[in-house]
Amino acid sequence: MDYIFQLASQKAVVIFSKSSCCMCHAIKRLFYEQGVSPMVYELDELVNGKEMERALVRLGCDPPVPAVFIGGKFIGRTNNILTLQVDGSLKKMLKDAGALWL
Repeated sequence: MDYIFQLASQKAVVIFSKSSCCMCHAIKRLFYEQGVSPMVYELDELVNGKEMERALVRLGCDPPVPAVFIGGKFIGRTNNILTLQVDGSLKKMLKDAGALWL
């Protein structure tokens, strides 16, 4: 799990994803459309992807993707991110983490 947090702290927004996951695609698109360029780890394309999935499950992500970290902090999965977007607090979090400048 330490490895997950190490990766998550290397950029303002980090998304753990799978290339075949439609919800992952929707979440990535949400960030791209706001002008955010997240670091995306496609777990199905990584040698240690299964190990990373197990770590995300231990963190409370079940299913493990998409898992979003902002400013090195685990924010949540699809429902959490969409709720933050709807109530307007996602943009503030992104600004505070240095992912948005507007």
